[in-house]
Amino acid sequence: MSGVFAGFTVIFVVIAIGYALGRSRVLGEHGEFVLSRLVFFVATPALLFDSLAKADLSVIFSPTLAVAAATAFALGIVYFTIARTGMRRPVPESTIGALAASYVNSANLGIPIAVFVLGDASFVAPLLLFQIVVYSPIALTMLDLTTGRQGASWVDTVTTPLKNPIVLAGVAGLAVSASGWAPPSALTEPFRIVGGASVPGALLAFGISLYGVRVLQPGVAPRREIALASVLKIVAQPVLAYLMGRFALGLDGHELFAVVVVAALPTAQNVFVYASRYQRGMILARDTALVTTLASIPSIGLVAALLA
Repeated sequence: MSGVFAGFTVIFVVIAIGYALGRSRVLGEHGEFVLSRLVFFVATPALLFDSLAKADLSVIFSPTLAVAAATAFALGIVYFTIARTGMRRPVPESTIGALAASYVNSANLGIPIAVFVLGDASFVAPLLLFQIVVYSPIALTMLDLTTGRQGASWVDTVTTPLKNPIVLAGVAGLAVSASGWAPPSALTEPFRIVGGASVPGALLAFGISLYGVRVLQPGVAPRREIALASVLKIVAQPVLAYLMGRFALGLDGHELFAVVVVAALPTAQNVFVYASRYQRGMILARDTALVTTLASIPSIGLVAALLA
């Protein structure tokens, strides 16, 4: 349990610093916007390339990857379907909500939790790969094609993923890893340095966005959508991960514990960065990330008590 609290303490401290920056206006009126774009276009692609270029593919392609992919797709589809048919929400907002309901905080919280609670950071590597190389490109392509790109041709549809820096960095890193080539440090060090700004940058931008607003504010926050995304993320995803791991893949012991803990992680702040990039569903992404981060503390604690 101490590992759970240690990981969350790091997150909340950095978010609090971001809030203080927003309150003091140190970064100016558009600080959150600029910082979010820096994370999206520069820091996160650098981090993904550096991480995947050094990844061991034999570790990444494991049962954890199957659980991560199946649960994310299942809950993302559930949210998207309810949002579109039951709540009559536009495609961009439904897409952001689907990410909020299923996109796991695998980097800035997943890695500390994996180290402190599970004893091995490699448990989040399959999830990181899936979200970077598969899940993000699908969602970002939908956002690209439904936010001011009406009448896009089939060429635009096919080439849209190739224009996204996060997608390009993920594919490039995976290609380097698969090739077996080890780039010299003079080439990789810039990516490592710049990529180091991704996690704190996303958290700081998230913290700045909290200043001057009330979380779950009546009449402003889409409470029904936030509640749906939060329940799917914190309750349904770990339960589904347990059922799939235990009965479909035959996992038990520490490996089963690991896949459930990873599934119980909260919504990633990256979802807010994506929402900021496209200026759609920002309150939904922000409030869901905060609600699930708070709720994941007892959720992961319960998982640890039952399965550790």
